[in-house]
Amino acid sequence: MLSASRLVLAVFNGRNLTEAWEEMLAGADWPATTRGAVRDLAWSTLREYGAGDFILSALLQRPPAEELRALLLVALHRLRARPEQAHVVVDQAVEAVASFAPGLRGVTNGVLRNALRSMREFDARIARDETARLCHPAWWIARLKHDHPQHWEAVAEAGNRHPPMGLRVNRRRTDRDTYQARLAQAGIASRAWGEDGLLLERPLPVAELPDFGQGLVSVQDLGAQQAAMLLDGRDGERVLDACAAPGGKTAHMLERADLRVTALDIDPTRLARVRDNLDRLGLSADVVCGDAARPRQWWDGVPYDRILADVPCSASGVVRRHPDIKWLRRDDDIAGFAARQAALLEALWPLLAPGGTMLYATCSVFEEENGARIAAFCNRHPDVERLPLHGRMDLQLLPNAEHDGFYYALLRKHA
Repeated sequence: MLSASRLVLAVFNGRNLTEAWEEMLAGADWPATTRGAVRDLAWSTLREYGAGDFILSALLQRPPAEELRALLLVALHRLRARPEQAHVVVDQAVEAVASFAPGLRGVTNGVLRNALRSMREFDARIARDETARLCHPAWWIARLKHDHPQHWEAVAEAGNRHPPMGLRVNRRRTDRDTYQARLAQAGIASRAWGEDGLLLERPLPVAELPDFGQGLVSVQDLGAQQAAMLLDGRDGERVLDACAAPGGKTAHMLERADLRVTALDIDPTRLARVRDNLDRLGLSADVVCGDAARPRQWWDGVPYDRILADVPCSASGVVRRHPDIKWLRRDDDIAGFAARQAALLEALWPLLAPGGTMLYATCSVFEEENGARIAAFCNRHPDVERLPLHGRMDLQLLPNAEHDGFYYALLRKHA
């Protein structure tokens, strides 16, 4: 509980949750079960922060110190998720607070026992409060209502669930039917999805996947697998993956065709993960560190046949995997992302050969970053032709039980 609360506290302090987690793991020698328990407790607490904060605000006359607040939120999550373990949870919380503020043991015990006595009342009050019930900031909910009037509540609810686990079979080393049979032999249930994907019945540690280290399979969300399929590179083509890290889409493109791929990213640390993924899968690309918005620094002047512009975004479509995003983002951040996306499109379009195609991709569900961005770009460029995707002008995948939220638009440059 204490370790999970320290991760929650890191988010309160503006830290990226994944980075804080990786830093914590580097200094801990935990068995897999402990790692899984700590991670799940921290992530679940932040997914449900709206409800937990609602309860704490009602129970306390003034905000507690952030360290205590983080611990109380973790404990409240466990009380709501495991009411049959209430006494154990309270005792563990009191013991945990003693490690950094022994004088607050009584406060911790009192707050949690008051919460237990009033939990039914709190549940009823949460049901009437939209922000607490949906565990998303009010501005986020307002955007969902505007952008997805028929599905906004389902999108918000999906953002609070545990994410599915999708696999991508490396067709260079095996085929999907063969690998699915390997999973079945190991007692791992799955079903086929798309052209190369498998959806696991339940998530599991990567180490339990047969021959993962031998590059037979990768973990990749099924919605993200759409990128390589939609761009549809052909043998011999020159392709740019403009924001490539950590390399899943680069690898998928190379698994599907013999391409000359430039895998570009601005972050040298994340580029190391691209190289590691390619090595594990037995693939090769020209891995380049550079800013996609400044091609003069790295481009050799030879046009690309296809470009994947998987641009930085709010990540609002993958928030269940990164629940800190909901509480670290601000409404006016979206305009900043949109401006960055517009700049990247303008910088990358001249690099595309006449007759070539660019796939614009985000992991966002916000229209300002998606359809509105593409419409504005097309209005400025008469040499753009929008190509249909599955019979529509663009493809907005909303998060559900199978995949996360992604947006795709396919553009062709007039010859």
